[in-house]
Amino acid sequence: MFQNLKVRLGLIVALTLLSVFIMWSKARGNAGQPITLGLDLQGGAHYAMEIDESKKALSSKDRADAIDRALKVVDMRVNALGTSEPIVQKAGDNRIIVELAGLNQASQNRAKEILQKSAFLEFQIVRPFSELQAALPRMEQAIVAAFPNEAKPGQGAAATAPGGLLQTKGNQAAQATDTLAASKPFESKIAGQGPSGQLLVDTAQVRAMTRYLALPQVQSLLPRGTEILWGVPEAEEQKGYASLWFVNNDAMMTGANLQNAQAQTDQFGRPMVAFELSRRAGRRFEKSTGDNIGKQMAIVLDDRVYTAPVIRGAISTRGQIELGNATMEDASSLALVLRAGALPAPLHIVEERSVGPSLGDDSIKNGQIAALVGVGLVILMMIGIYHFSGLLAVAALAIYVVLSLGMLSLLDAVLTFPGIAGLILSVGMAVDANILIFERIREELDQGRSVRAAVNEGFHHALRAIVDSNVTTLITCAILFYTGTGPIRGFAVTLAVGVVASFFTAVFTTRTFMELYLERRKSVQSLSI
Repeated sequence: MFQNLKVRLGLIVALTLLSVFIMWSKARGNAGQPITLGLDLQGGAHYAMEIDESKKALSSKDRADAIDRALKVVDMRVNALGTSEPIVQKAGDNRIIVELAGLNQASQNRAKEILQKSAFLEFQIVRPFSELQAALPRMEQAIVAAFPNEAKPGQGAAATAPGGLLQTKGNQAAQATDTLAASKPFESKIAGQGPSGQLLVDTAQVRAMTRYLALPQVQSLLPRGTEILWGVPEAEEQKGYASLWFVNNDAMMTGANLQNAQAQTDQFGRPMVAFELSRRAGRRFEKSTGDNIGKQMAIVLDDRVYTAPVIRGAISTRGQIELGNATMEDASSLALVLRAGALPAPLHIVEERSVGPSLGDDSIKNGQIAALVGVGLVILMMIGIYHFSGLLAVAALAIYVVLSLGMLSLLDAVLTFPGIAGLILSVGMAVDANILIFERIREELDQGRSVRAAVNEGFHHALRAIVDSNVTTLITCAILFYTGTGPIRGFAVTLAVGVVASFFTAVFTTRTFMELYLERRKSVQSLSI
């Protein structure tokens, strides 16, 4: 008997030490906090988003449909970000609320970028800029007419662009600079030609070039079926420059039929995104790429050219997006957005605020006071009513608290203010199980049974009632978790963890302590209960 008790006691000690070790490990990697705190306790970011109708007005029906679809896409993206207990919900008929707890400034900026991305993926054939030469004079005239005072002599950019559109050479370059800036503002902003055939524009000139390209009269002068798109830097030597690509505006394929996207590395260890198309789309893509072997194919996301590899052979259902000097985090973000799907309409953030730490401090302080008062009253009641047996229950209750916190740390659960309420409620439930057991033992003692027999019968007969109450509570927690959001889920998780820990401590730990006491005092004739 005593040997069995030693094993049970060893299990209790081992689980308690394991819980302490888990909390210590989590605290080392979580700024000293063994449990991640929710938005209401540690602060975070709050975003209110609406459909952007600046380019296209939507009917009330289309707007409602767009919000519902956008809600699903945003929810997928937020969950894929890996943030703890995010809140994504619809507010009214045209607004989506997103709350993310515990994000630093860099993480908030990344989350904002991913939330607002429309993720419209296109594959377009690159055209050589030589095809633009015939239209350039009229484009320059249109720009000068639209901005007559912008480019004056003496304000021009450097006119040397080896291999680019500009052909100024030798000593004539310096003299030609001012004249070129005045008569050819478009060409004067071009710094050269990139290694993949794109034009490079100094970042200081990007704003002016954007204005030029946005002019309707400039757009109308582009060759039929073409457009000029901005790209992203591809190589270290291109830092400080933006790139321009000349492409067909009729896409070979869009991302509407994209089935999967994963961040990977190529044979040289560079990040890329491997994608997979549906079988039907793959057949069309195979034909399109087969007809354009040897040409560059621009991979365009939200009107930005990520890369433009040369088509070496027909591409079917599987392909990859090379990201140049991007990081794996960039590749993961791109893959996340592609997997989550395209937004039905662009979203823009209409309200953004950070929940300051003062709110979290106040909530934690109030929660601590409530917990201390509640647990203190429970301890006084148990010792005052059940005396020594109550003291054993309090010792088991201390182990229950350690086990509960250890389980929450292990599950990476987020503790919210309602979660604290769930923990306090589970403390009451843990004590309630002990009360059922003690009252049953009391009844057995009143019937004249020996102390050992009364303890065995008390635990045996109270077990069914304890199991029934705990199972019904766990079912309720499951319903709350799957139907609720944010704080409600936090309450459900902490309550469920508390129920499991309380069952173990009431049925196993308290009984072990009591039997260990009786084993050491075999001649005991009464029990303080």
